[in-house]
Amino acid sequence: MKVTINDVAKLAGVSIKTVSRVTNNEPSVREATKTKVMKAIEELNYQPNLAARSLAGTNSYSIAYIYDNPNAYYVIDMQNGILNECKKQNFELLIHPCNAKSSGIIDEISNVITHSRVAGVVLTPPFSEMDEITDRLTELKVKFVRIFSGHNEPDTNEPCIMVNDFDAAYTLTDHLINLGHNKIAFLSGEKEHKSTSERLSGYKKALNEHDISIDKQMIIDGKYSFESGVAGAEQLLKYKQRPTAIFACNDEIAAGALFASRLKNVDIPAEMSIVGFENSPFSRQTWPKITTANQPNQSIAEQATALLIDDIRHKEREQNCQQFTPALLVRDSTSQAPS
Repeated sequence: MKVTINDVAKLAGVSIKTVSRVTNNEPSVREATKTKVMKAIEELNYQPNLAARSLAGTNSYSIAYIYDNPNAYYVIDMQNGILNECKKQNFELLIHPCNAKSSGIIDEISNVITHSRVAGVVLTPPFSEMDEITDRLTELKVKFVRIFSGHNEPDTNEPCIMVNDFDAAYTLTDHLINLGHNKIAFLSGEKEHKSTSERLSGYKKALNEHDISIDKQMIIDGKYSFESGVAGAEQLLKYKQRPTAIFACNDEIAAGALFASRLKNVDIPAEMSIVGFENSPFSRQTWPKITTANQPNQSIAEQATALLIDDIRHKEREQNCQQFTPALLVRDSTSQAPS
């Protein structure tokens, strides 16, 4: 027989309304009362019916993750992080993949939010960097949290998570320079992604600070894909003056560059060092394993979701914007520059 909210209220010796306030994590409930109710919930293994709660009242207990990202590892980490926090906070998660370049994307997102009655939305790139999306969510009076690349705090007071790609890229490039490399190529991702420009700026800053001239021929436009890494490395290996190191804009590009280099019998890392970015499985499934910047996407997603739910519940925080800086993770794909 299914356990109901009435059973919990009876066992805890409180009203149904009090049980509801506890399951909604309302801050006004006394700690002793909360403890009694949580003990009864655990003893009875009570599972609140979130969908019924949403339909019965004006409050929604679901949030949406709307994404467009070809990197399956990134998407899975984000989904798992959001879902972990939703479970902790008794929220449900709606996942909606879509095409950011579609002409009707604004209306598509509006329809998803309106029909699903979500209380908030988690936005990742490219949506978190599109003003037309955040403007429409503001019009619809739907809360949102943005995860985006940046190192300067935004002017708005909306909840956000900044990933400091700039400082992380500087550290990666500095690592290569300290190994004696002064011919360092850069394999880019798509230019429309802010992460690309932030990582390129960090790379350039490190070169400038070490008085290493920036060679435009060493900066190759590309995409965040394995195939782009292959093509970029093949182009670099045709140069008379080859680079001794490659900064790849993510691990997938780095894995492609490593694959192309080894096909040309280039020894990694003795003849060429390669670094990636994000610490995705691509960086661990190659030989040698790739030096990278550890970007904890699941933790980032959990923090972003916590910020969003706090905003939905009108909880005040000292900081509405948090920053993560991916940390250098040295593996076997980098070594001293060849003499």
